[in-house]
Amino acid sequence: MTKKSTTPASIAKSPRRVKQPIYKTFRLGKKIKPPAQAKLPSAFKIMRQSLGILKRQWKLFLGITLVYGFLTVILVRGLGGGLDLAELKTSLKEGLSGQYGSLATGATLFSYLLGSAGSSSSPTGGVYQLLLMIIVSLATIWALRQVLAKNKIQVRDTFYSGVYPLIPFVFVLLVVGLQLIPLSIGSWLYSTVINNGIAATIAEKFIWITLFFLLALLSLYMICSSIFALYIVTLPNMTPLKALRSARQLVLHRRFLVLRKILFMPLALLIIGAIIMIPLIIFLTFAAEWIFFLLSMFVLVVVHAYMYTLYRELL
Repeated sequence: MTKKSTTPASIAKSPRRVKQPIYKTFRLGKKIKPPAQAKLPSAFKIMRQSLGILKRQWKLFLGITLVYGFLTVILVRGLGGGLDLAELKTSLKEGLSGQYGSLATGATLFSYLLGSAGSSSSPTGGVYQLLLMIIVSLATIWALRQVLAKNKIQVRDTFYSGVYPLIPFVFVLLVVGLQLIPLSIGSWLYSTVINNGIAATIAEKFIWITLFFLLALLSLYMICSSIFALYIVTLPNMTPLKALRSARQLVLHRRFLVLRKILFMPLALLIIGAIIMIPLIIFLTFAAEWIFFLLSMFVLVVVHAYMYTLYRELL
């Protein structure tokens, strides 16, 4: 029986691996030095890259958006629409006059449109809307993965082949929903206290605002990693628990940096939406509601393109 050689030459041939530090969320103890990681691009660059993907494959993603919009009209919204913007504009003009009256009217109606986004014309419309969002999200994620892999696909392929990880995706989505509970509790407490006049002084209002902020920060801290599990779980043979663990490792030691880039997206979309919609509300009121509806359908595709681009940058 020969003894295994332990010469320097044999040691040099064997692979050497650096032991990864064990990291647990909300665990106090010895501080672990974060490993060297590639610097993330700016949020503006990520947004530009994601919009570039959509621009290059605009026919594909426009087709997904049109299917989403058509099914939303049939199952959720109905053909009648939700708001009579012309009548609202007329009534608002009587109270908002002056040099910036039209701009104030447009901004107010834009906020009404934002508040009515996602409303349904029937009690079952909310269920249909959630189901459509999940199906279109899976189709969009699959399309993004295939496009970046330079595979030629059609709109029907995204719905036929992209919806297979439905159950794992829903499980991860339920986890994200549970992580939103602190934010919901904080919002309910704050609105109850303010609307009922329980917090009268400035100090009391400040305390409740601080409590709401801390609960919201807790939810955002947890969602910061779990949201990427929605993209990981769509990989073949991936389980929800494994996807959630992988997502936590993905944002390891840079959670708040990633959170800033995630929060940039809704702010940017809100500003872009206001720039597009307020002039349309002022000058093309009769068409503004349907244009807003089409843009809101496309927002889901833009959100997934941005988040998927950020997810790839984290790898």
